[in-house]
Amino acid sequence: MSDPNFCSHLNAIREVITSKTNVCEECVKQHTQWVHLRICQDCGVTLCCDQSPQQHMRKHHNATGHPVIASAQPGERWLYCFVDDEMLEY
Repeated sequence: MSDPNFCSHLNAIREVITSKTNVCEECVKQHTQWVHLRICQDCGVTLCCDQSPQQHMRKHHNATGHPVIASAQPGERWLYCFVDDEMLEY
């Protein structure tokens, strides 16, 4: 994934963290629904996407500064950097 002209946050990912759950941990606590799931590539938490009502992954990024997420959806293989608004399929 190393490209010197590409997002440094995405370039820093050497191994993609995969989800160990198929639920948004915060939505479960709050008894709310999610649309799609994302995995934080810093800490491994699985939370809901921006299309979900609660946008828990965006809130996680805003609170922690963790920049890169991966899709937890079956068949999707991409990373996204909140900081640089860059996406990378792998």
